[in-house]
Amino acid sequence: MKKKKILLIITGSIAAYKAMDLVRLLTKKSYDVTCVLTKAACEFITPLLASSLSGNKAHSDLFSVDDEVEMGHIKLSRAADLIVIAPASADFIAKIANGYADDLASSIVLAANKKILIAPAMNEKMWENKQTQTNLVKALESGMSMVEPEKDILACGEFGIGKMASPEKICEEICEFFANQNRLKGKKILITGGATFEEIDPVRFIGNHSSGKQSIAIAKVLYEMGADVTLIAGNIRETIFLPPKKIIRVKSTTEMFFAVKKNLAEKDVFISCAAVSDFRVKKISKEKIKKTAGKNLTIELEKNPDILEFVGQAKNRPALVIGFAAESKNLEKYAREKLRKKNCDLIVANDIESGKIFGANETKAIFVSEKETEKLGNITKEKLAKLLADKVGKLPA
Repeated sequence: MKKKKILLIITGSIAAYKAMDLVRLLTKKSYDVTCVLTKAACEFITPLLASSLSGNKAHSDLFSVDDEVEMGHIKLSRAADLIVIAPASADFIAKIANGYADDLASSIVLAANKKILIAPAMNEKMWENKQTQTNLVKALESGMSMVEPEKDILACGEFGIGKMASPEKICEEICEFFANQNRLKGKKILITGGATFEEIDPVRFIGNHSSGKQSIAIAKVLYEMGADVTLIAGNIRETIFLPPKKIIRVKSTTEMFFAVKKNLAEKDVFISCAAVSDFRVKKISKEKIKKTAGKNLTIELEKNPDILEFVGQAKNRPALVIGFAAESKNLEKYAREKLRKKNCDLIVANDIESGKIFGANETKAIFVSEKETEKLGNITKEKLAKLLADKVGKLPA
């Protein structure tokens, strides 16, 4: 079998030395690795070291006579099956997000026609900086994928998020990319995520603590496997790793319900991950409600449409309908009741653990189907998303 070729771009970060461990891991798995170093990266490691470990010539100069006679930046991008940027510094992310091409590495990215995977590494404040986050969104919206940085003691001595993911983690992501490439191509998937808000007056609302992180993870995994994914997002503030045209923003349950009805046709899968409000205010005040002489305020509520039940009973019901249930007790019992009442194929029941799962990267869950219950235990939301992708992958073509 022909070796898969990986072009590894190494940028100017103290984490550059870890890229050598990544080269070692990838070559052990029989990937053909070629390294490209930015000028700043050469301050941390040498092209000779990269060449010695990869077994291929390392490149660093856009204006190399030997390379550019053959249009090296084009040739390198075309020869690769995957382009990996690890570490990806804040400066380099800014360059590629905004289309700069003033060195070999950025020219390769701009000329690329292959998948690009980035592994950021930087100080926490640089990571959290609004401009960095804007640049990341631009990069991800252009089709790049990301192995998120980790929280730890950073090179500067501060504690926070910004540490490059481990070489083992990046290697795992690369292996999964090749294993799952186009696995779900042709599958049309509609997902709901986040929290819905129900207005009380122009200032106040009824809502919940859902961050939408689980739906974001699911959308990201399915999209990277080649599926045609649309996410109906309720009040999500986190970055969503989908093209903007594939994201439909809503606020209330009613808005989400109509968005689902409008976009359900010809879908193969529906995943109801949103934390929707079961009730809405019957009469929304047009003016801000002021304090009165009375101690209490009475608000009358009425039922919202049940989105999952509607989809489960719809004439154009997708082949696979997956619902979520957040419970504080009796997970399996309540999940099985929901499965039957709403005509689902699978329910993912999460133990809310007194609210700990909201906004967290981990969850505690079980899968409940008509025939079995799978206990997942404590699991990352990313891993749960990958398990759901396996369920989707078993659908007939």
